[in-house]
Amino acid sequence: MSHTALTYHIIFGTYRRMSVIPIPHEKELYKYILHLSHEKDVIVRRIGGMPDHIHILCDIPAKLSVAEYVKVLKSETSKFLRINPHFPHWTKWSEGYAAFTVDSSSRETRRQYIINQKEHHSKIGFFDEFRSLLQEAGLNPQDTFTDEE
Repeated sequence: MSHTALTYHIIFGTYRRMSVIPIPHEKELYKYILHLSHEKDVIVRRIGGMPDHIHILCDIPAKLSVAEYVKVLKSETSKFLRINPHFPHWTKWSEGYAAFTVDSSSRETRRQYIINQKEHHSKIGFFDEFRSLLQEAGLNPQDTFTDEE
């Protein structure tokens, strides 16, 4: 028997960082993400975000690549958002995403970070947040996004 503990913090944003996920209706999107995740045997530990991006803390089974999981999420949620009247300004997700591994000893800290997104973003914008996460992971944040995303 194989055993894996693969927890990821996944972040992706809306096209051109447009604020098209109304806070009063964001839980509809999160519930749909939870449904899609369960279908793929992904354990969601937390979903949160802002009107222009989302964060997902989840355990992805070894049989499913992170890229495939994100592709399914972005594709299916885009269809859902396009027909849902609560998201009238929806266009699409940005092209890229970020996925960071999370050590089991850091899960609760990262979960709290996602829970506190609204408070966090009252002090720091998305791009500064994202650059900080990239640097924390040892990645180069230079040229992360284009205006078209």
